[in-house]
Amino acid sequence: MDKIDRIIISQLQKNGRTTLQELARMTGYTSMGVKKRLSKLIENDVIKTSALLNIESLKLSAAIVMLEMESAEAMQVLLDRFRECPRVVHVFKTLGGYNLIVLLVAEDKDTLESESIEKCSIRSGSGIRRSEFYLIGQIHYSPFLNVREHLTHKNRILTPCGVDCRPCSRFKIGKCVGCPAVRYYTGHL
Repeated sequence: MDKIDRIIISQLQKNGRTTLQELARMTGYTSMGVKKRLSKLIENDVIKTSALLNIESLKLSAAIVMLEMESAEAMQVLLDRFRECPRVVHVFKTLGGYNLIVLLVAEDKDTLESESIEKCSIRSGSGIRRSEFYLIGQIHYSPFLNVREHLTHKNRILTPCGVDCRPCSRFKIGKCVGCPAVRYYTGHL
């Protein structure tokens, strides 16, 4: 990356709808020159075009879950189980006391509580030595997150993690809206 790439990237991070003409004016390049640079950045996996969701305007709640796993095998099982979970925004492998840090979203704090304690919880798998769950109060700098909307509304019976929400007491009494990937989901994600 050079100075021109940084100008293009910085502007697109501020406004992803900036036109090639505007980028050309900012960089001193032609529209075609900017387009070629942009294409090269995308082809080389330096940047990606995507839509981020404002979780504050959607009134979503977020949490951080920290997990200490017993083994690399247990970690892989957990990662495979939640690969298609629409509530999981990011999973970070870390060095230190906790092996994984997970960023989750849910429609409300009650559903997030279910994500903390029920069978569908990322903390419910085997091979977890210890875990901590932190509700996020405020997000500073940008409320836009890469919520995986493409995994919602799949009209499934079982959740991607293999749990049926319908027998869950919290789902039955309305303290959880269920998984966004199943047909009986009652939330707004």
